[in-house]
Amino acid sequence: MRRTLIYCLVVCFVALCCVGCAEKDEFQHDQVGNFQALWTIMDEHYSFFSYKQVDWNDVYDRYRPLVSNDMTDRELFDVCGDMLKELRDGHTNLIASHDVSRYWIWEQWPVNYDERIIDQHYLNFDYKMASGIKYQILPQNFGYMRYASFSSTIGEGNLDLILSYLATADGLIIDVRDNGGGLLTNVEKLVSRFIDGRTLAGYISHKTGPGHDDISEPYPYYFEPADNHIHYLKPVVVLASRGSFSATNNFVSIMKGLGQVTIVGDTTGGGCGLPFTSELPNGWRVRFSACPVMDAHQQLTEFGVAPDVRVDMDPDDRSRDAILDRAIDILTTATRP
Repeated sequence: MRRTLIYCLVVCFVALCCVGCAEKDEFQHDQVGNFQALWTIMDEHYSFFSYKQVDWNDVYDRYRPLVSNDMTDRELFDVCGDMLKELRDGHTNLIASHDVSRYWIWEQWPVNYDERIIDQHYLNFDYKMASGIKYQILPQNFGYMRYASFSSTIGEGNLDLILSYLATADGLIIDVRDNGGGLLTNVEKLVSRFIDGRTLAGYISHKTGPGHDDISEPYPYYFEPADNHIHYLKPVVVLASRGSFSATNNFVSIMKGLGQVTIVGDTTGGGCGLPFTSELPNGWRVRFSACPVMDAHQQLTEFGVAPDVRVDMDPDDRSRDAILDRAIDILTTATRP
């Protein structure tokens, strides 16, 4: 079932290895050399310069004068981290023993999720757990699934048990708010339970050379319905927020294209580039977006997937979840005789 996606991921990895990142010994093992190595790695392998309209040469001209060989490692790290923030990319991090630089856009937006409110006022602290998924049937006879991280492996047998339990529900709510991502294979496992035929999930490209626009033509990848497993094809609402990033962004993008699914909440956090890692002469690692993943319309979702219905939680109301309430209303209307 996952052969197409795995093939696409392998192609991206092989393409990146063939292009090759700058070797550590091409640069001096000093502060200036490490800065030069970082800038060059990004210059030759980062995939969103044109899309984000980032002038990387101008960035070099502004940050290079801030670097000297007599500065400390912490000072160099701060300068390099600030330089990487110019890319506005949550998948781009500089990783050292003392710190990790980051651009986490969701830190600037409302959280729009509070687990305590749901546990107390909707689930009454009565729910089941399997494969990292919290689930229960709400009093309105709508299923509720909370998947907190796509890093939590989904077992096919566990998913069968979950969907079997929720089969009598008239509709289903999948809550992936504040889910920071994880494995794309888990995205495929979950989506495959909500489709009844081969489904175009999106497109993937990869770098073909050191130029900013040296990027391959997009090639499609598809998801197949899970053979001999339980499916759920009734109305579904997916709850998303700015904290829905990376693989979760991909999940929301794919689910949005299914006819029975409505996305409710806030625009996702984005992050549609598959990350790759390289190393500087001093041993610091840099992680960056290398293979763009597009939706089924060949549109990049690097800055997020917009919801079908935009709703924010009321930060002053500690007893209600306005986003979950809207999802219940939508399912009530959709399932009304």
